Amino acid sequence: MSLEIIKEKVAQAVDILNEKNIDMWVTFVQETKVLKDPIMDMTVGDHSTWKSAFIINKDGDTTAIVGDMELENFVKSGVYKNIVGYLKSFKEPFVEYVKKKNPEKIAINFSVNSVLSDGLTHGMYLLLMDYLKGTGYENKIVSAEEIISPLRGRKSDKELAIMQEAVDETLKIFDMVTDYIKPGLSEKDIADFVLKVTKGKGFGLAWDEETCPAVFTGPNPSNPHSGPTDRKIEKGHLINMDFGIYYKGYCSDLQRTWYVLKDGESKAPDAVQKGFDVIRDSIQMVADAIKPGVTGVEMDDIARNYIIKNGYPEYPHGLGHQVGKEVHDGGAGLFPRWEKYGNAPFLKLEERQVFTIEPRLPVEGYGVSTLEEEVYLTKDGCKFISNPQKELILV
Repeated sequence: MSLEIIKEKVAQAVDILNEKNIDMWVTFVQETKVLKDPIMDMTVGDHSTWKSAFIINKDGDTTAIVGDMELENFVKSGVYKNIVGYLKSFKEPFVEYVKKKNPEKIAINFSVNSVLSDGLTHGMYLLLMDYLKGTGYENKIVSAEEIISPLRGRKSDKELAIMQEAVDETLKIFDMVTDYIKPGLSEKDIADFVLKVTKGKGFGLAWDEETCPAVFTGPNPSNPHSGPTDRKIEKGHLINMDFGIYYKGYCSDLQRTWYVLKDGESKAPDAVQKGFDVIRDSIQMVADAIKPGVTGVEMDDIARNYIIKNGYPEYPHGLGHQVGKEVHDGGAGLFPRWEKYGNAPFLKLEERQVFTIEPRLPVEGYGVSTLEEEVYLTKDGCKFISNPQKELILV
């Protein structure tokens, strides 16, 4: 992430603190090369060896308390207005600063709902509480989840532009896969081709190489988060691929589906075409309904119920997730009311959040039909970032 965008996100954090009426937000870290709080890339941009606090206040003051040997790095970056160095003790300048600001609420990075808001380790939490013990401020601690989730979710124009570029580049690779697919190649062959192209273009991967891309051919494929196998593509197979790149600090995440024609076929069998149509239409139904203020579970209901109504089993995952600096980003998601998703299905969606929409269904005897598109929320609806796949790709 560029320093320009980091500074933009710090300014955005000030606005969110005012919106949420939280006086101070403290990101407390140490040895971030070993164990990094996820928010560091977004609001700091550099690593920290010694105990450090990166503090953003709703009055607009931003202060970093860092070890003396790293002070110059943070002065040069210009992200924080005030840089306070220390040599022997972090505690004294930190407690002095908190007392000077006298906040009513201090947000720190813990959360039972969002891993991206849970970057403070338990040991560092205990240490922070010990520093504040007896000051009264230890009783003014709140979770930073309601700061971090909107900060990660509400994309700026610059962020959206980068994410559009990432999706465009990803779709170009999918087009190359369309030209490459043929019977006799294995799932691993397709994956190796994609990896070679991606690395040749200088892009990173949105997630681990073992499962990015994930390629599936034919009936009874592996689970959605499994890696490619030696299974060969055959005529009459549905093929799908889940793939994304890491581009200029942001991720893409898309899926496409192909059908390999049998000898004598000029179009897909009715069962295959129906499965594709149901997936395509369920995505459009959600795109027509999604807007700021609705909940993710309401969107999941639309697609899930439509797929079940058409005679297919429900898909074994959420309908979609946020995308950003991480491939699974933000707080709210287009999730069902399952215990494992916590409060994420019930949070209201916000303008400028970016979501995937990715239902799936099995087509007996052929494989799985699935698509994954990306949309961002506008003031009163959404716009596709990806160019939606409207027709089944025939090979």
